[in-house]
Amino acid sequence: MLQAIKDRHSVRSFLPRPLEAKAVQTLERMIGEINREHGLAIALVIDEPDAFGKSIMAHYGKFTDVRNYFVMAGPKGPDTERLLGYYGEKLVLKAQELGLNTCWVGLTFKKDVAGSEISSDNKVYAAIALGYGTTQGVQHKSKRPEQIDPKVAEAPDWYRRGIDAALLAPTALNQQKFRFSWLGDKRVRARKGFGFFTRMDLGIAQCHLELAAAPETVEWEY
Repeated sequence: MLQAIKDRHSVRSFLPRPLEAKAVQTLERMIGEINREHGLAIALVIDEPDAFGKSIMAHYGKFTDVRNYFVMAGPKGPDTERLLGYYGEKLVLKAQELGLNTCWVGLTFKKDVAGSEISSDNKVYAAIALGYGTTQGVQHKSKRPEQIDPKVAEAPDWYRRGIDAALLAPTALNQQKFRFSWLGDKRVRARKGFGFFTRMDLGIAQCHLELAAAPETVEWEY
């Protein structure tokens, strides 16, 4: 997945091409495992254009031909958004490995349509557009590692690798408001910033940091 981290860029325009059955099976199996193990309610919607295609906000967000997407949902709770970010990004990176393109979406889809896949016990927090992109997207400008952790130069190699990978993580409005601090040994403090979707952004960044830090196992503190 490290190569997927480097290759993945947000894509908002898709080809009218059905998803391959094998890719759908792989993603649905992964979603089932995540939901069972972590109490989430993520769903994969296939060949449904309404959530993006008939919304003023979708037009504003410049999405075209979105017919497939992940619905990011789970129970209302203090840590649900971070968990959705963490495990949603694992789905994004798996999709990248399968030759698909993605884009995290916060406010530019119709939650009433996306929510039709979700029980009333859960809340829809976001969506992830999915399909074969008309392009592979482009890399956006990123912060410097020392802006995420001022003492990053004093940390071990695995942690510096993790920070570099975290800076490739997609965040709302490319704000990158998460912060990390190496506390010694394998301990890392994770902090979110203020603003929309910063809890989810933190989870996404944690996913990237952990993957790049391997084989070290990160012990998180908050």
